[in-house]
Amino acid sequence: MILLFLVFCPIIAAVAILLGTPARGTALGSAGLMLLAALLVFFGFQSGDTGFAFVTSLPISAEWRLNFTLGLDGLSLIMVLLTSIVTLAAVWFTGEVSKQERAFYACLLFIAAGAIGAFASLDLFFFYAFHELALIPTFLLIGIWGSGDRHAAAWKITIYLATGSFILLLGLLMLYRSVPEAARSFDLRALQTAASAGQIAPDAQQQIYLLLLIGFGILISLFPFHTWAPQAYASAPAPAAMLHAGVLKKFGLYGLLRIAVPMLPEGSRHWAWLLIVLLLGNIIYVGLATIAQKRLDWMLGYSSVMHMGYIFLGIASANLLGTTGAAILMFAHGLSIALLFAISGQVRDRTGTLRLDELGGLGRIMPLASFAFGLGAFASIGLPGFANFAAEVMVFFGAFRNGADLAGVHIYQVTTLLALWGVVISAVYMLRAYRATFMGTRPDGLATAVDISPGLRLPIALLVGALLWIGFFPQALVQVLTPTFAPTFSETK
Repeated sequence: MILLFLVFCPIIAAVAILLGTPARGTALGSAGLMLLAALLVFFGFQSGDTGFAFVTSLPISAEWRLNFTLGLDGLSLIMVLLTSIVTLAAVWFTGEVSKQERAFYACLLFIAAGAIGAFASLDLFFFYAFHELALIPTFLLIGIWGSGDRHAAAWKITIYLATGSFILLLGLLMLYRSVPEAARSFDLRALQTAASAGQIAPDAQQQIYLLLLIGFGILISLFPFHTWAPQAYASAPAPAAMLHAGVLKKFGLYGLLRIAVPMLPEGSRHWAWLLIVLLLGNIIYVGLATIAQKRLDWMLGYSSVMHMGYIFLGIASANLLGTTGAAILMFAHGLSIALLFAISGQVRDRTGTLRLDELGGLGRIMPLASFAFGLGAFASIGLPGFANFAAEVMVFFGAFRNGADLAGVHIYQVTTLLALWGVVISAVYMLRAYRATFMGTRPDGLATAVDISPGLRLPIALLVGALLWIGFFPQALVQVLTPTFAPTFSETK
């Protein structure tokens, strides 16, 4: 029942806000209850015989074998926890909204509900439907409350993500129909059992995996389908960017780890070379493009796209170490990018600009913002002590140890060495942006800027505390992820 509460608490709160309850208080209260429930689930988690805990099922259609089924294993557990943390931080950072405040807070809560529903669903239909539920308020937040060329950004993200969702739907339908009719089901556990029994033909796996890779890849901003993300995040209100970049974009990565990798192993191996080429585009090409950015918000948007390449590398490693690192990096990146977008939104509100050549010296008048952004930047570039560092080390070691080769060349070792340059690139653009924003001489036009509210210390502490917790104790996530991924891979260490 606690999963039903996690899914429907933000929906009920959003409806209550639209019906007239105090918007900010209701949103904060529901987000706080969500985080409390997620923590209770995390610390009380014990997977059952099927690998899932807290399973709740409500029958929908016996004819179609359709049930509203929720459950958690290690992977979905950490994603639900991430969603709860970022939701509370996003709502807390929202503050006053100039127009249609009730609708704004309701949209944030609908995104959170859609994300948690997608991560916790054990039914293919609701897995897809909840994600689509979360996309609609994302478009509205950008188009109505965004800045800059918000309408163009809203249309662009709509076209891209609708295309990705359509391709994804085709792949999921093909997966459903690839199973013999007697074993056909929307239940992810039944599909996994059928796949493990070899009931999905290798040729079908290759076709389905390619569709899923492209569909999920567009939703994740896999190169070259990435151009929607920087513009959308730069135009979106900071809380919307926090939730989408920090949480909702992880849906595609979660789908690859939940469906494509374990159910379509032959397809995964067949298209590994393609994924490797594209992820290097994320890391190297998009990383260089990030260095060239002249605005803080665009830099963070490109940075988010670039770091997806590391997670793809962990998925492509096809071993327990690399895949576990990818899952932890999903959690870590969600926290760090949410913090960075939150602080950049505060800087924009107080200075009226995010152009790097119009900023400078803010560290003297905005010390709290400077300190928080610095911690987010350190986490993003993988400084030891933060969760990103622990995850990236696992990804790099996992990818490098993969012994597969192509034409006599150890492609994973070469890919890992090239990807390591991304660490240097990310340090360059992130430290450059920090110096341009908070160091140096303050322009005269920023003399009236004030620091962010002391009341925002709590959401900052929440995000930073979670990053440090996993940075120093990554085993907290490793021990819940290992039983999830171990059956998929031959190694168990």
